[in-house]
Amino acid sequence: MIVITLSKVPKALRGDLTKWCQEIQTGVYVGRFSARIREQLWMRIEKNIGNGEATMVYSTNNELGYNFRTTVSTKKVIDFDGIPLLMQVTPKNEAVKHGFSNAAKIHRAKKAQEKLMVKKSVTRAVYPDIVAIDIETTGLDCTQNSIISISAVRKVSKEYKTFNRYIKISTSIPENIVKLTGITDTLLVNEGVELIDGLKDLISFLRESIVVGYNVRFDFDFLHAACKQVGLDLPANRVVDLAMLVKKDNEFLDNYRFATVLKEYEVDNTHPHNSLSDSIATYELAIKLIENGCLRI
Repeated sequence: MIVITLSKVPKALRGDLTKWCQEIQTGVYVGRFSARIREQLWMRIEKNIGNGEATMVYSTNNELGYNFRTTVSTKKVIDFDGIPLLMQVTPKNEAVKHGFSNAAKIHRAKKAQEKLMVKKSVTRAVYPDIVAIDIETTGLDCTQNSIISISAVRKVSKEYKTFNRYIKISTSIPENIVKLTGITDTLLVNEGVELIDGLKDLISFLRESIVVGYNVRFDFDFLHAACKQVGLDLPANRVVDLAMLVKKDNEFLDNYRFATVLKEYEVDNTHPHNSLSDSIATYELAIKLIENGCLRI
């Protein structure tokens, strides 16, 4: 009998273990196989564990009847007259070395080569005809809440062409939304436009461009609901959700929140939850994905 426990390891390693073991609980695997397979499996674990931790317990001929191994940095397995014991290790005050498994590094190296080739072709060409879009709303339900800000950007001759409209609403903005976005009732009164005018201006700005966004279904659920409210139709532009492309391009991220993804792809966002700033960051992310060969225009 062999028991393996994993924590904070890449999903690919978890899936790999299920070829030999049964996952009886999250991160806990049980199996029965030869010593040769056990050794090879432990080597695979050590190679692909990334920054995670693993411990293996298995039956053997000693006084305890079992032995164990671990990658936990604060533990060390020592042999005391044939009996395996765990010794507590005091970690040195060293900088944490961030990184991924060897498999992920190989994957990244291949991506880097592809990115270099595509980037050369992108930089020689004109900017692709894409528009990045983002909105701010009073809540998450497009049937109950309202759009308060719409932004979009495209790039022409290395210069951003921006679209930004604050939208007047008949209710007060919730306090948590004011804190999150910085948009106030006073700002909407002074600088806001009517919903129908903001949507008409947006449609004009979009033209026939490819529209990109991050979790863009959220934005378009609100935009479709708003257009229906004022009797307009959104044009049938091609719409690309960058979140789906990122999940395919980088399966080793801890999470796929917008801020996490921007940091991973080295994209700056000067004012998070500001629709114009988020639109610019979304456009830059789209360019990175084009360079990686993930987004084909």
